[in-house]
Amino acid sequence: MTNLFDLTGKTAVAVGGNSVLGGAMAKGLAAHGAKVAVVGRNMEKAEAITKEIENSGGVAKSFQADVSDLESIKQVAVAIEEWAGGWDIVLNAPGKNSTTPFFELETDEWDDIMDVNLKGLVFTTQIFAKRMVEQGRKGSIINISSVSSTTPLSKVFTYSASKAGVNSVTQFLAREFAPYGIRVNAIIPGFFPAEQNRKILSPDRIESIMNHTPMERFGEPEELQGAAIYLASDKASGFVTGTLLRVDGGFGSMTI
Repeated sequence: MTNLFDLTGKTAVAVGGNSVLGGAMAKGLAAHGAKVAVVGRNMEKAEAITKEIENSGGVAKSFQADVSDLESIKQVAVAIEEWAGGWDIVLNAPGKNSTTPFFELETDEWDDIMDVNLKGLVFTTQIFAKRMVEQGRKGSIINISSVSSTTPLSKVFTYSASKAGVNSVTQFLAREFAPYGIRVNAIIPGFFPAEQNRKILSPDRIESIMNHTPMERFGEPEELQGAAIYLASDKASGFVTGTLLRVDGGFGSMTI
């Protein structure tokens, strides 16, 4: 069973790997043998994740890039290829949120969030997947979605719309990339306190979340590792593509 989840010999690119959730998943992939490129806009945070991986006996390197700046993504792809020769796993975990009410929303804020959560994800995937195809590498692309992509949540209109787009893109690309042996899936996390959602976690909202989560607690970042490792492993999930995998404490199963 250990061999089923062995990622030894694989290279993973963790885009947004400097974040709380992206970093946890990057560490999980490294713990199972993957060489990890930790990509993020904040180099200090990326370096901290890299150091944690190295201190645990893993192999990692930090790279600075902003998914809303496609030239920087192109440049970082070249740098990662120089370091590792290529990649087999792409984890798309960048995220940006806002609590602006719908009637106060302006186009600049809409564009800013979409540039990171959807446009950035699409064109980052294009850059990394194209090189995988050119090199004849099979592998796995893992997108990070949100429970707000399937269930309308108050206060996060633009974020929800962007993550609904991630679900659609995931299933579209699963079909497009299947002939190349590249699987595309998404993880739908429930509520995991992180930088981008702490500002909306008022006491009243926390109570509402707990009432709607059968397990009656927040998720721990490390609880996303199993899903990421499973989807990254060709042995464990070689026939799995186009799937939206929930890790939400039952949030998606609640109605009334």
